[in-house]
Amino acid sequence: IGPNGAGKTTLLTILAGVTRATAGTVEWAEGATPRIGWVPQRPALYQRLTPRENLRLFAGLEGAADADALAEELIARADLGAFADRPAAKLSTGTIQRLNLAIALAGRPSVLLLDEPTATLSPDQRHRLWEWLGVLRAEGMALLFSPESVDQAMRRGQGKLGFTRGRAQL
Repeated sequence: IGPNGAGKTTLLTILAGVTRATAGTVEWAEGATPRIGWVPQRPALYQRLTPRENLRLFAGLEGAADADALAEELIARADLGAFADRPAAKLSTGTIQRLNLAIALAGRPSVLLLDEPTATLSPDQRHRLWEWLGVLRAEGMALLFSPESVDQAMRRGQGKLGFTRGRAQL
């Protein structure tokens, strides 16, 4: 958590492997081999494709043995059935964010990194997203997110991330 420009997004992109660190190091706990799912603040999906097509594509890119089956599983988990065959460009903000999260789950991650995941959501959509993230956490997935507010961090954060002179320990 921190003000705009403090480096929250930069840290998450470094942990996700999207950006290279220019200083310091990131070390995973000894013996950890995390599979990382990345949920950027701006959805990373193809607007012309449907949720089903996006999920098939990303499941295939992640090396899923059966991309079609994984896409259908993620459609069900994200409650996207009613929207699965509409172009993503025609979906609501909340539905796009559920698709964004489902895409991040296509690689079967053990750690999910989320950059301000509720920034553009209505209170109802925000509650729905936190419920889903709670289920993922209960299933054993580690979550690391940058919240929009201290209040959200206090209510939602339950883990530990330690920093020591340019080093992050997860």
